Amino acid sequence: MRRWYRSGAIPVHRHSLIQLVVDGALVALAYVLAFQLRFDSGIPRRYELLRDDTIWWIVPVCLVVFVLFGLYQRLWTYVGQRDYEAVVKAVLVSAVLVVGAIALIHPVQVETHNGVSVAVGMPTGVAAMWLLLMGVSMAAVRFVVHLAFEGRKRGLKVVKGARDVLVIGGGDGGRLLVRELVRNPTLRLRPVGFLDDDPRKRGMKDEHGLKVLGTTSDADLARVLDNAEPHEVIIAIPSAPGTLRARVVRACRDRGIPVRTLPTVFELLQSESGGMQVMRQLRELSIEDILGREPVRMELERVGAYLTGQVVLVTGAGGSIGSELCRQIARVNPRRMVLVDHAEDNLFEILRELEDERHVRTAIPVLADCKEEERMREVLTEHRPAVVFHAAAYKHVGMMEQNPVEAVRNNALATRLVARIAGEAGVRTFVLVSTDKAVKPATVMGASKALAEWAVEAAATRHPGTRYATVRFGNVLGSSGSVVPIFRRQIAAGGPVTITDPRMQRWFMTIPEAVQLIIRSGSLSDRSGDVFVLEMGEPVKIVDLARDMIRLSGLEPEQDIAIEVIGPRPGEKFHEELFNPYERPQPTPAEKILRAERARLDQAWVEGTFGEINLLVLEGDAAGLAAKVAELAAMRTAPGPQVPS
Repeated sequence: MRRWYRSGAIPVHRHSLIQLVVDGALVALAYVLAFQLRFDSGIPRRYELLRDDTIWWIVPVCLVVFVLFGLYQRLWTYVGQRDYEAVVKAVLVSAVLVVGAIALIHPVQVETHNGVSVAVGMPTGVAAMWLLLMGVSMAAVRFVVHLAFEGRKRGLKVVKGARDVLVIGGGDGGRLLVRELVRNPTLRLRPVGFLDDDPRKRGMKDEHGLKVLGTTSDADLARVLDNAEPHEVIIAIPSAPGTLRARVVRACRDRGIPVRTLPTVFELLQSESGGMQVMRQLRELSIEDILGREPVRMELERVGAYLTGQVVLVTGAGGSIGSELCRQIARVNPRRMVLVDHAEDNLFEILRELEDERHVRTAIPVLADCKEEERMREVLTEHRPAVVFHAAAYKHVGMMEQNPVEAVRNNALATRLVARIAGEAGVRTFVLVSTDKAVKPATVMGASKALAEWAVEAAATRHPGTRYATVRFGNVLGSSGSVVPIFRRQIAAGGPVTITDPRMQRWFMTIPEAVQLIIRSGSLSDRSGDVFVLEMGEPVKIVDLARDMIRLSGLEPEQDIAIEVIGPRPGEKFHEELFNPYERPQPTPAEKILRAERARLDQAWVEGTFGEINLLVLEGDAAGLAAKVAELAAMRTAPGPQVPS
């Protein structure tokens, strides 16, 4: 209905011609029977003429009224309460119009008892009987067709005001959702069918009589949405790829139908509630759901088994990446988790979540700054972790450009410090969280992370008893450095949404996916000092991301929310890269994780470079650091002298 009214087309479904013919026949039959039943001893000649002279135009007039009331916008197999209400309204209006028209156009001359001839319209008894017969027959034929083709949904109670729901996914998730709807009719949600891409399920029915109506292809999706006209669509496939979710959202948005989804695999794995509360887990779609790339999924219990029974330390534990690391590590039952952060509020929040919501009793909060050597040596000596995940870092590119000294001090020098202390303390595995901005760095933030990677590689040479690894990936949706929270705030404020340049594009991944990669990489390294990179798929244009987020908010870009181009920031690249020119991507045993093969850096050169950097930081020489960043950005071959791999 929504689509036809917006386009201005006649609101008749393409499959409704047979329905028009049937209703036309019922109108004519009801009209003839009304006269017959009213005059059971014989119809007077004048009313026979009235019937024969009017029946030819009454039927098309009634059908036009029925069309305008939307009686033919979906097949009768999907008829519901609102369709019966529309039938009643259409029949009443059409009867009033016909009776009025007959009184004006075809009056019948009737003599009164005193011999006076007067003009009257359709007899009241005939009009009432015709109205009743027409309404009952039209409602009855719809009910019979619906009953014959779909059957009464076994176990589905008819609840007044219930909303029709189309379920995407006829597997376990979809059946679980329908069972919960059956058990809880007070939810006022009535499933009308499934869509599923498994050809074996096409046309099959579940235990409640719900049929698989088609696939999620564009053609089938459009057909079923137009036929069934659901009030809501629910995606019940936890493993549904972003491409499928995006396709469903586009089709439903064109018709004004809201979409909700069951949790993703990542969310289900982290959930404590389980499937019995599936309706509570339903949520609105987010930009992460329609990312458009296949997320990498791993069996965390298997790939993270090396953490079971160990002492694990996470720096930056209160941040977006660090807190998710804590959540996922808790699932593999470490002996103890040491949560290090210098921000009291963030540390308090993740500790409360772990203890109150996940019932973790082995987490130890440690307020400490990774830049302070004595404090970090204290922490590692006291807790003796077997594995360290170093996620503490400043992430905001613009902020780091304005504070270059602190950017290098925190991201580069602190990483070098923690990596060295970890080696001296006998840590078994050290994993650095890096970024694609470390590749051919053009900003202070990127240069600081490139330095951090070099520091870890140098520590791997100096401390052979510790296995060092670096994990490099693109932008993370929803992290503290992501553009997504900025766009959300701008949309909530009514716009404009600001982008730096329409050509700007980035790779994106979700926080849980990034963390799985980090944990997996901790067990991958064949040799210490390796850099692991995720195959990120196709990059996403930032302007497209902004438009999708605006539409997910129920608004239209450039109409409801303006998109403003503000120009690129200094050093900002239109497209990030995952490998330096001197690095060769090599496969690993893990799906979609690559190793950046490159010649080893000379340790003496690394130490000399860090000595220079450290001096500039101590002197607070922002200009000198900026010059060093420019020098790093100009490199197209491996920096400094190399040694054989």
